[in-house]
Amino acid sequence: QVQLVESGGGLVQPGGSLRLSCAASGNIINIYDMAWYRQAPGKQRDRELVAAITRGGSTNYGDSVKGRFTISRDNAKKTVYLQMNSLVPDDTAVYYCSEEITTSHYGPPIRYWGQGTPVTVSS
Repeated sequence: QVQLVESGGGLVQPGGSLRLSCAASGNIINIYDMAWYRQAPGKQRDRELVAAITRGGSTNYGDSVKGRFTISRDNAKKTVYLQMNSLVPDDTAVYYCSEEITTSHYGPPIRYWGQGTPVTVSS
């Protein structure tokens, strides 16, 4: 069984910074793509891609966070990070990590999700 546990969310003032972490545990053979998504209040169906990183380190960012957020990963620790700078109220959301993971040497990777960590940007 695989678990993804996010941490680092909280309340921050506009212009401030936060660093989110997501640690994977369980019977993991390989972790491929790692990503952060977010879901803003009142938008129950819209989960927005914030940033993604491949196993080799290639990154991809949503337009609204380019230049402000940085995704990184530590493969040895099975952890993905999201450094968020210059936060604005529109960044307020629940942030979810999502990873493509194989738990056996056969078959394709499966996408797993964390439980989410809330981020509130407000003065």
